[in-house]
Amino acid sequence: MSQPLNIGIAGLGTVGAGLVRLVTDHGSDLATRAGRAIDITAVSARDKKADRGIDISAIPWHDDPLALAADDGIDVVVELIGGSDGVAKDLCEAAIQNGKHVVTANKALVAHHGTALAVAAEGAGVTFAYEAAVAGGIPIIKTLREGLAGNAIERVYGILNGTCNFILSAMSDQGREFEDVLKECQDLGYAEADPSFDIDGIDTAHKLAILASVAFGSEVNFDAVHVEGIRHISPMDMQFAAELSYRIKLLGIASVREDGLEQRVHPCMVPEAAPIAHVAGSLNAVVADGDFVDTIVLEGHGAGAGPTASAVAADVIDIARGLRVPTFGVPAAQLKTISPVAMERHYGAYYIRLMVV
Repeated sequence: MSQPLNIGIAGLGTVGAGLVRLVTDHGSDLATRAGRAIDITAVSARDKKADRGIDISAIPWHDDPLALAADDGIDVVVELIGGSDGVAKDLCEAAIQNGKHVVTANKALVAHHGTALAVAAEGAGVTFAYEAAVAGGIPIIKTLREGLAGNAIERVYGILNGTCNFILSAMSDQGREFEDVLKECQDLGYAEADPSFDIDGIDTAHKLAILASVAFGSEVNFDAVHVEGIRHISPMDMQFAAELSYRIKLLGIASVREDGLEQRVHPCMVPEAAPIAHVAGSLNAVVADGDFVDTIVLEGHGAGAGPTASAVAADVIDIARGLRVPTFGVPAAQLKTISPVAMERHYGAYYIRLMVV
């Protein structure tokens, strides 16, 4: 068997701890599947003494996560810090510059800097992988980039935020108010104390920008995504939608038109006959339309320690196997610049609620 693949993990929150647990529990199976052992040879986080439910006492510790990029004993840096800039971005750039592969679950980083990081990684001959950044345990990046490589993708859309889907599902099925369900989400740990990124559609927009780049071979363009959230949805809207045989879902939708690339995030009336209408609770789902494959639907858990750690591990295994695939499906230097289509140029059916007294 080949030399072990040594990984260093920056960030030991829910996902980082989940990854340590996965590698510890399935080490033998991972080695068999990857053709070499996968060893965690260094970690870094804010608080060394925090109780994470894992034993890291035997793993070398770095107080400064940037030290992982300079550690000669590390082959792959796993960035699980989060945030589009700051330490996360600095770590990824330094690791690539030092000839290390990078795996991340950071959708904000990829949405804002994915093109530049892809150019840098491909120029350095290393991998920049991000399966875990979109839809957690659903292997949608690999599906679009590899499984559907023989297709021209016409449209990709889906439920990309479990918090919003949980809220809308409860409002629809139980007739509850938005604020009531949001509080339950926060109590259950599905939503942060400040849930703006989730309920205002920003998290979905980050993921959609990444999906659009992979689906259409274009530069990542988060700034071109039209974004609306779900704060204004009421149980009355849910009731009227049901009477019309629809369900309301927050969707991210990307499609290439004759006049450019349309990327939009907003609540949608989804026909009850559509499979995606019945994706409930905190689940995610992604739909892709290809010219030869027709329509495929992938559904699963989009967040959480297990699903996200699973996606990170899949990227690490690909690196251990020596698999090399362009970051966004085509060489970074050949990513297209596609003119964005403004929301004002979108044509489609819509719903208006008027109260007449």
